[in-house]
Amino acid sequence: MASSDEWGRGLHGIILRDIPRHESTTLFSSLPNIRGGACETPVNLAASITELVYRYSISTRTMDFADENFELREVQRLEGHTDRVWNLAWKPATGVDGVPAVLASSSGDKTVRIWEQSPFTGSFECKAVLEDTHNRTVRSCAWSPSGKLLATASFDATTAIWEDAGGEYTCVSTLEGHENEVKSVSWNASGSLLATCGRDKSVWIWEVLPHNEFECVSVLQGHTQDVKMVQWHPSMDILFSCSYDNTIKVWAGDGDNDDWHCVQTLNESNSGDKMVSCSDDLTVKIWGSDIMRMQSGDGTAPWTHLCTLSGYHDRTIFSVHWSREGIISSGAADDAVRLFVESKDGLVDGPTYKLLLKKEKAHDMDVNSVQWSSMENRRLASASDDGTVKIWELCSSSGQKKA
Repeated sequence: MASSDEWGRGLHGIILRDIPRHESTTLFSSLPNIRGGACETPVNLAASITELVYRYSISTRTMDFADENFELREVQRLEGHTDRVWNLAWKPATGVDGVPAVLASSSGDKTVRIWEQSPFTGSFECKAVLEDTHNRTVRSCAWSPSGKLLATASFDATTAIWEDAGGEYTCVSTLEGHENEVKSVSWNASGSLLATCGRDKSVWIWEVLPHNEFECVSVLQGHTQDVKMVQWHPSMDILFSCSYDNTIKVWAGDGDNDDWHCVQTLNESNSGDKMVSCSDDLTVKIWGSDIMRMQSGDGTAPWTHLCTLSGYHDRTIFSVHWSREGIISSGAADDAVRLFVESKDGLVDGPTYKLLLKKEKAHDMDVNSVQWSSMENRRLASASDDGTVKIWELCSSSGQKKA
């Protein structure tokens, strides 16, 4: 029996996903002196939450994009997958200081491909194909903070852990326990914990032990529908999950982190951290929390809705990602990639965002994932149902990339 993620878009002869109603990607970032406060009106999350991403907390500087025109220039088209490409992950600490950039892509063809940028030509080449471990779609992939391990989550109900030994990848552990499809995997900031989630409505937290052993320390059962994505806070052991039940849940552990519980559910209506969520209700939502309160240990600061970006998309939004410069990228079912930046004309009671550019026909089919490089500020990767991965550079309209 095929999963709901594999079937549903039957019109026009395309195999389509059965997409719920608020697919959410969230990113979080520490930005000092952010304008805004709590939203006074309830937020209607009319669709299922599907993705979470936290915005970078490393000395992010807000860029001024006023009075300058930009374009998203295609640098390279990466081909090799024989089915749709679902997810992308840039390897940490690559693409800087002479270390070639490395990108992982996961696909419906049951494989993960490792792409590496040539130091001589600047082009990306496939250096490894991770195969013969999963027997169904590989839905998600994530590097450990050290870049030594790569976790891959599959519809075959398993999560595989791959070790990089000088460019040779070996599957060193297979995590089992989910009843069916595993849809997302995420490492915490220290690499000591791994989170997985799936169609069985559960979130699993795994402790990383010596010798590539993993132990499940908690199974979180708060969601009432498929859990589409999990994402850790970039500096604290706080976990976010999003689900087809139209909610984002915030989880925290007690003491030794063996006792995890839900501290907040975002389905309703501060400066500090921000995250972004996207959905097939055609909106992008910005959320905020008080990072100073969380870091001080004075409880868990609640997340509040700051603003909604609507009217920019006319088909389901599958993915959003926040760059270190504060640029939000989105990938959607209209085959386009859009970029948003914070407007300097925002109201005093909250931030506002404007469309920086829209790249029409970025792919031939749905754009499933967009991922900014963690090192190159203006480098973006996108993945699509057309089976390709594309590398983009954000440039001024004159064609010169801005630093």
